[in-house]
Amino acid sequence: MIVTPGSVHDSIVFPALLQTVTHHFGQPFAVVADSAYKTVPIAHHLLKQSILPVFPYTRPRGVKGMLKTKDFYYDEHYDCYLCENNQVLRYRTTTRDGYREYVSNPFVCETCPLLSQCTQSRDHRKVIHRHLWQEAMDEVEHLRHTVVNRALYRKRQETIERVFADTKEKHGMRWSRYRGLKKTTLQAMLTFIALNLKKLANWSWDSPGNPCLHYVLIGSTYNKPSFQLRNEGLSTI
Repeated sequence: MIVTPGSVHDSIVFPALLQTVTHHFGQPFAVVADSAYKTVPIAHHLLKQSILPVFPYTRPRGVKGMLKTKDFYYDEHYDCYLCENNQVLRYRTTTRDGYREYVSNPFVCETCPLLSQCTQSRDHRKVIHRHLWQEAMDEVEHLRHTVVNRALYRKRQETIERVFADTKEKHGMRWSRYRGLKKTTLQAMLTFIALNLKKLANWSWDSPGNPCLHYVLIGSTYNKPSFQLRNEGLSTI
């Protein structure tokens, strides 16, 4: 677990988090995450390491009623886009953020019947940005429909989402109780330690034949019971 300031996006700390997990537990078979981590660099990073990326569906962004990037056909051989009116959007330049720009001919666009649905630019020029690693995101979208990815994402909803809900509603993690990164990290660590102890207790209750921990009730007072914790072969929690 890594605690960061609220101004830091989730995707920024992902490489460090994955490295920490790999160091302690080995390289994972798959990474299941929410839409905040569904970025082209993360998809490229996971596929490069042969890790299965499992991300949810995200709605296309943009103005409602306007044509989306998926409505344009990308020709990989000629490295250009084709619109529904069969106009070619040719490569112009590459931005510092790693996006390739494809632009249309404004003299053709101004007489196009789909202009009002295509672009709102004053010079009637359509611009499409395509990341240098867009193939990785295309592969993520393809894998999203596989049986394995669907099963793994359902598993996430049944497990980690419940943990997030408990931390917010039952353990005061909806707001930070302290100021400063160090104190907030301490609050988060103690909260998740408590959740792990609750899990151990539930596993012990559900599996009495092979428990990790036994909680034994001692005393006879009903209103004020006391509990004794007995460790059976558990060296570290």
